[in-house]
Amino acid sequence: MGADFQTAVTDIKIEDFNYPLPDERIAKHPLADRDRCKLLVRRSDGSLEERVFAELPELLPADSMLVYNNTRVINARLRFRKSGENGSLIEIFVLEPVEPSDYARNFASTASCSWTCFVGNSKKWKQGALELPLTVEGEALVLRAERESRAGNASVVRFSWDAPGVTFSSIIAAAGEIPIPPYLNRSTEASDAADYQTVYSHIDGSVAAPTAGLHFTPAVLDAIAARGIPRRELTLHVGAGTFQPVKSETIGDHLMHSEFIAVPVSLIRELAAGERRVIAVGTTSVRTLESLYHAGRLVAAGRWEGEVPQWAPYDPALPDMTTSEALSALAEHVEKQRADTFLASTRVIIAPGYRFRVVGGMVTNFHQPQSTLLLLVSAFTCGDWRPMYDFALARGFRFLSYGDASLLL
Repeated sequence: MGADFQTAVTDIKIEDFNYPLPDERIAKHPLADRDRCKLLVRRSDGSLEERVFAELPELLPADSMLVYNNTRVINARLRFRKSGENGSLIEIFVLEPVEPSDYARNFASTASCSWTCFVGNSKKWKQGALELPLTVEGEALVLRAERESRAGNASVVRFSWDAPGVTFSSIIAAAGEIPIPPYLNRSTEASDAADYQTVYSHIDGSVAAPTAGLHFTPAVLDAIAARGIPRRELTLHVGAGTFQPVKSETIGDHLMHSEFIAVPVSLIRELAAGERRVIAVGTTSVRTLESLYHAGRLVAAGRWEGEVPQWAPYDPALPDMTTSEALSALAEHVEKQRADTFLASTRVIIAPGYRFRVVGGMVTNFHQPQSTLLLLVSAFTCGDWRPMYDFALARGFRFLSYGDASLLL
């Protein structure tokens, strides 16, 4: 991959990835039966077919492996009110942990912790602490929030509470709200607490759901297992940046957000063996799996610093390795540290021209116009995304987070 190729990628115009999406085609709620949604199947020859998601198990290749993101959406939206009779409402949206920086340790904190947060109505909170009286697990407490510093367009907020033994995880579960996507143009409802979680979610950390997984039901998972298709888990904690629009004319001027990933070494070794075709559930799983390959290249080049940079896939200075070589190098690197899980972050952008090294198929939803997720779909379909979206629009498919699904092979 030369410098000319990298330039060709960064010069891609985002306006070429626009399409008309009427508001009535954006699903505001999921179907009552998750697996009865429409499923668009796109095969490798470009042919398109409409099916039902419950039929997915029989549509997966017999030699495939299903890999999905086990992250769980947290109640990330906290609402405080300044003291006084007519105190201003201040919304604090927790994004990622600062101290402790490890998600699990932060959620287990029992006295205080800090997070990078978006602050709504920020101008009304210039100084001092905010307080929120709560009852958590039958215990009365007061949650305090103090803004410590700025972090770009966000703030570092320290939370503290006066009930030793109560964890921060329990506090946000009791006091927070599920942060549904802004394009739904509605308030969070009680049903979202269940609707906006996958049935296999169990690792807290995301502020947005890996929505391709919302269609799976225990019955679908059982049918996949009955076909002898193994299922594997990884973790990418989805950040609010997933909704960040591309505002620049070309993608080279767009800064991708960073997201935490965790992948068992056993899965990396299994992927390196290459015995099965990898079907990734959702763009988050795709980004994680492909990031593993580029992390291996960075390790081999002696340039690994804990994060896969945005343009690493297109960097001509990194070695061109086979998938097995890169993943094996990564597994060896983690094992030398006596760890059983690869922990990192990724900023990878997958755009037309990208060469997929790990993923051989994906389950995904229909994405917003001019989004990095649509760029990824275009890359996977060799630029042939528009006929697929035209097909879906013409046949009444529902779009975005609570919408219908596609299987791309």
